[in-house]
Amino acid sequence: MSTQPLSSSHFQVSLPPRSIFSVPDGAGVGIECRSGSVWVTLDRDPRDIVLAPGERFEGSEHRRMLVSALEASCITVSDAQPTAIPLPARRRSPWRLLPLGLSPA
Repeated sequence: MSTQPLSSSHFQVSLPPRSIFSVPDGAGVGIECRSGSVWVTLDRDPRDIVLAPGERFEGSEHRRMLVSALEASCITVSDAQPTAIPLPARRRSPWRLLPLGLSPA
């Protein structure tokens, strides 16, 4: 497997037959098949996504993405769109008023 950077936001990967390229978080990541054919799978997703040359898939959820080469293949991996990671709700303390000279009742 070899990689070639195209720019800071995307790069090419050459995959030998039956090799796997893993993306830990597929949200906002685009995979384009340049040659060969690849099978894209996402954790806990029942779909089978097979890409032929010229076809593209963009991940939309925070899941691990695996790209398996069905034959010798070349893919372009890119950040399709930045996707926000949901943050846990912050617990607000009543003491947040202290800097304003106020205190909780």
